Amino acid sequence: IAGAGGPAMAEFLPPPECPVFEPSWEEFADPFAFIHKIRPIAEQTGICKVRPPPDWQPPFACDVDKLHFTPRIQRLNELEAQTRVKLNFLDQIAKFWELQGCTLKIPHVERKILDLFQLNRLVAEEGGFDLVCKERKWTKIAIRMGFAPGKAVGSHIRAHYERILYPYNLFQSGASLLVSGGVFLFVCFCFPLLPKCSLAMNCLKHLNSHFGNFLLQVDLYVCLLCGSGNDEDRLLLCDGCDDSYHTFCLIPPLHDVPKGDWRCPQCLAQECNKPQEAFGFEQAARDYTLRTFGEMADAFKSDYFNMPVHMVPTELVEKEFWRLVSTIEEDVTVEYGADIASKEFGSGFPVRDRKIKFRPEEEEYLDSGWNLNNMPVMEQSVLAHITADICGMKLPWLYVGMCFSSFCWHIEDHWSYSINYLHWGEPKTWYGAPGYAAEQLEDVMKKLAPELFVSQPDLLHQLVTIMNPNTLMAHGVPVYRTNQCAGEFVITFPRAYHSGFNQGFNFAEAVNFCTVDWLPLGRQCVEHYRLLNRYCVFSHDEMICKMASKADVLDVVVASTVQKDMAVMIEDEKALREAVHKLGVTDSERMAFEMLPDDERQCIKCKTTCFMSAVYCSCKPGLLVCLYHIEDLCSCPTYKYTLGYRYKLDDLYPMMNALKLRAESYNEWASKVNEALEAKINNKRSLISFKALIEESEMRKFPDNDLLRHLRLVTQDADKCASVAQQLLNGKRQTRYRSGGGKSPNQLTVNELRLFVRQLYALPCVLSQTPLLKDLLNRVEAFQQHSQKLLSEEMPSAAELQELLNVSFEFDVDLPQLAELRIRLEQARWLEDVQQACLDQSSLTLDDMRRLIDSGVGLTPHSAVEKAMAKLQELLTVSEHWDDKARNLIKARPRQSVSSLAAAVKEIEEIPAYLPNGIALKDAVQKAKDWLQEVEALQAGGRVPVLDTLVEFVTRGRSIPVHLDYLPRLESLVADVQAWKECAANTFLTENSPYSLLEVLSPRCDIGTLGLKRKQKKLKEPVPNGKKRGTRLESLCDLERALCESKETASMATLGEARLKEMEALRSLRAANEGKVLSNEDDAEMKVCLCQKEPAAPMIKCDLCRGVFHTSCVSVPSIFQGPRVWLCPHCHRSEKPPLEKILPLLASLQRIRVRLPEGDALRYMIERTVNWQHRAQQMLYSGNLNLIQDKIGSGLLYNRWQATAYQLPETNKVRLNLLLGVGRSDLSSARANECCRGKRDGVGSVERKLKRRFEREGFCGEKRARVKKMRTPKKKKLKLNPSKDLSNSKLERERERLFEAQRSSESHLLPLDMSFSEQEDSEDEDAICPAVNCLQPEGDEVDWVQCDGSCNQWFHQVCVGISPEMAEKEDYICISCTGKDSQY
Repeated sequence: IAGAGGPAMAEFLPPPECPVFEPSWEEFADPFAFIHKIRPIAEQTGICKVRPPPDWQPPFACDVDKLHFTPRIQRLNELEAQTRVKLNFLDQIAKFWELQGCTLKIPHVERKILDLFQLNRLVAEEGGFDLVCKERKWTKIAIRMGFAPGKAVGSHIRAHYERILYPYNLFQSGASLLVSGGVFLFVCFCFPLLPKCSLAMNCLKHLNSHFGNFLLQVDLYVCLLCGSGNDEDRLLLCDGCDDSYHTFCLIPPLHDVPKGDWRCPQCLAQECNKPQEAFGFEQAARDYTLRTFGEMADAFKSDYFNMPVHMVPTELVEKEFWRLVSTIEEDVTVEYGADIASKEFGSGFPVRDRKIKFRPEEEEYLDSGWNLNNMPVMEQSVLAHITADICGMKLPWLYVGMCFSSFCWHIEDHWSYSINYLHWGEPKTWYGAPGYAAEQLEDVMKKLAPELFVSQPDLLHQLVTIMNPNTLMAHGVPVYRTNQCAGEFVITFPRAYHSGFNQGFNFAEAVNFCTVDWLPLGRQCVEHYRLLNRYCVFSHDEMICKMASKADVLDVVVASTVQKDMAVMIEDEKALREAVHKLGVTDSERMAFEMLPDDERQCIKCKTTCFMSAVYCSCKPGLLVCLYHIEDLCSCPTYKYTLGYRYKLDDLYPMMNALKLRAESYNEWASKVNEALEAKINNKRSLISFKALIEESEMRKFPDNDLLRHLRLVTQDADKCASVAQQLLNGKRQTRYRSGGGKSPNQLTVNELRLFVRQLYALPCVLSQTPLLKDLLNRVEAFQQHSQKLLSEEMPSAAELQELLNVSFEFDVDLPQLAELRIRLEQARWLEDVQQACLDQSSLTLDDMRRLIDSGVGLTPHSAVEKAMAKLQELLTVSEHWDDKARNLIKARPRQSVSSLAAAVKEIEEIPAYLPNGIALKDAVQKAKDWLQEVEALQAGGRVPVLDTLVEFVTRGRSIPVHLDYLPRLESLVADVQAWKECAANTFLTENSPYSLLEVLSPRCDIGTLGLKRKQKKLKEPVPNGKKRGTRLESLCDLERALCESKETASMATLGEARLKEMEALRSLRAANEGKVLSNEDDAEMKVCLCQKEPAAPMIKCDLCRGVFHTSCVSVPSIFQGPRVWLCPHCHRSEKPPLEKILPLLASLQRIRVRLPEGDALRYMIERTVNWQHRAQQMLYSGNLNLIQDKIGSGLLYNRWQATAYQLPETNKVRLNLLLGVGRSDLSSARANECCRGKRDGVGSVERKLKRRFEREGFCGEKRARVKKMRTPKKKKLKLNPSKDLSNSKLERERERLFEAQRSSESHLLPLDMSFSEQEDSEDEDAICPAVNCLQPEGDEVDWVQCDGSCNQWFHQVCVGISPEMAEKEDYICISCTGKDSQY
């Protein structure tokens, strides 16, 4: 609110907050160390707030009931400096008019009280009343006072000024005038409208009354103004000087005699010019206890704000406080219980000498450094060396506040620290200015309120004046604020001005303390006090000397600081004593100043407490001056002065040296520490040297002072930085953070790394990791530049991106580019996978495309990815379509033709992808083409196909999913062959026969020991280059394979070889069995029969293998059936169908036109049968059968085991039957079980033997020709049809003729000495060429040709001079048939 009649004051704006510290328990343990730690920050604001740890809650130890005090009365609008100046001015105006006998009434203008102080100041600034009237500036002044223009306010202001202020200003400037001769003339121009003649007359009367030697004599009581003694009832007698004045002569005239005291104008001047009394707080008339004061305080606040005290916001109280101190209209008075001595009433903190008992958990607060009773006297506080108990400095003061009670701007005594603790209650609001702004604040207050400092130069030390912080801040003074709540400390720093007020009822405690760093400021403060002539609370020099006397027990830091301060003190004292000596003071004596009370050793001029020295004179006992003010002592000559000193200079130096010795080692160490801490970049020391300094301090037991703590802190920070730097240099990115799982909680950003490198360079020591980390930063920045360049490309290669990412793994730094690099790497890898897959079309499967599409869906969108994705999706769609179409074509029923499928394959081949069904379709088409080509080649070759080939064709054809035109015909042909095999099996195989058809039809391979079945397959033997592997027919499978692999004509030679082996094996078996029967071996040692037991009658012998068997083990023919051939179970292998039943089978097979091993074996058997018939006929025609008859044995029992039922005469008949049976069925009964390969040498030798035997026996050419005619040569592809060579009727006639010859004769076909194997020839090598000059060719293949004339003989093609082509295309007629034909 504005002052009287003034403009509205701006709303209060709270200053910025001061620092607030919340120490940890470790930091809170040592208060001085913590204060030293926060000093660089807090002293910049002058004040700071400290919040103890939450669990630090000291008990309130003050006795509430016994504490009583008398508070101070504070009128709020008298506290503010500018407001007090205004009030003092109004008091002077009111006093002026009151002494004139008038009551001052402040007028109103525009419904506002006119601010007379502002009006008086503005008129003075504009040049005074006369100039303002002359230049007509009253409207301007009205506007400056806040009145609206245009309402004639200026004339009203002029009238009020002229009536009230103008007489006072005239009185102040010229009320007392000195005229020549010492005549005193009082001139009053209070009322300018008074006639000048009256005024002149009054002046003359006044002169006549005072100077009788010039005027006539008057009455005793006359008016000093008019000089007349008339109207005595209207004469006023001054209560000050007893002068008389007419009431009507006074200006202004008085209508009535004043009832009170009246002062004449002369006494009025004397009263108004008296100096004002110093402003101070009054003491209340009432004594309070805490309880009664609290009740009063709460009632005041509640009534003032009309709400409960705890609900009033602190901001509202603050604004209201500054409004009240700035107004003169509202007079609010509060009371403040300040500066209550704790020594008298007890501290709020627990103290040991009390009778109060504390709980165990409260004992710790007795010795706590934050206990304000302990802090000033702790070892770290220099105040501990002051012996006197100074209240407020060494002993805490108590403060009981209420709402609006305040403490004014001030600094602590001797510029010391102060600490304030609020035990309980409502907050205390603080304002503070830093120490460096102290003089600036003083200047601002002197400038804005100079009137206050005229009468009170040390006004700011009286704690009675405040000024709005906004005003100070407007003039450039830095001000900070805080709200101190219960349980919080507020610390003020040296020379920091501070003030504040209480938000309500509370209880606080405060004390001063001084640290070592304060000593230079303390000496500066004493010098400042000397200039202000202000009393000192204690002697600074005395404290220094006391500390120096205890140098051996001082802390080294304290000793070092004291030694420096003492050096300054000695230098100043030396200079002062020399100056005093030069002034003529020669007498001196030692004085124990510390034994004198402080008020008896104060300089009478500057009030400084003397300790080192003082000057006094005998003329003024008990008075002395400091050495700075000798001239102010007295008027006596200086030689009468006496210098009193506490120490001689020579006594001071040893004291200082003791401090120096104590601090020397520390100073040297501290110098090295300071040099290390303040070293420039090029002179910085290593971290190891810093650690060495710490080790040195521990070894020399230096105190744990601020410098050491700072060194430790710096070293710890450097050590941590070195550890982090080494970790950054050694550490690689963790595996789980390589792939994007975010950021590691301990990783630094690049900016943090950059700041960290700067921090390393800013450290006071040099780290070996610093240049390496700088290099790491350079590499990281290079990585970022490379990343930015690479990421700016449309699509960088995956190799480059991966290489860049691999580089990033070396940095344990949070790199923001990594996420985008990984994204681009995934995109690049995917694109390269797509590109690589599309390059190799043969391996690009549908699954690959789907996989690529699926993996591409999860990628971050990118134009290149989207293009590749669209292309890949299109290819997948087309590929799936054609793959499905190919699968449908493969599975189509009926099957598609080769041409239609080939067209589809051509379309599929255009698709750049691997389609499994397309490949299958292509393979099927190719197989179909190959199959058709092979079938057509087989058909065009003219050779009779082998059954296995046809079966393989059918099997392959059925597996090909293509329509094949030849397949049904092949299947029909194979079915016919299978049907033929079933018919042949029914013809030859017995019921439940264990033998196959091929076993029955082929020569036996299981006779005796040479033909045992081999289950183990033989390994193939290596064949020399250029030679064919020889055929060894050792088993049936070998024989079957040889028949399948050989050509049509060579199969007969294979069968012939097998027959020769069969004959050889059978002959060996016969010899073995006959030798067993004819041996003289004991029956018990002989094993015969199927049961492999000893012989026992009756027994029967097999007519083929000559083995004997028990009749009980085998089935024997009945003797009533007559003599017949008996075969054992091993030799009886099949049925023996008649030849006429077998020939149709061969004919039907030839009509099928398919070769199979069974067919070759059947044809070979028929040819052998027909050949045997021819030979039999020749034997019968020859009539030489005696030898044969002798060798043929009986099928009955030998004589050795002969029974009575069989007689020898019957044996001949059985022999004949046996011979006939064997001759008829020798090919059927000698079939081999397995086939093997053999050499053709045996066949050739047999042929030659047979040829020589025929020549030796004298066979005629005709018979020989007939025998050779029946033998089948090896090669004649077109002339080898049995149906052509030998008709069924001819065979039938030959067979009938053979049987007739057998019935009419008892002789056999062959001589006795010919073996069974020599009776038959092979179908090629054993044949004899009837050519006259036969060349007898030998080799693996010999080509034959048959005569198409009447002889039907076979000739070697080379012997008759024709080629194989001629033999196949043209008929051949031999020379003999050609001659016969020519005869006819």
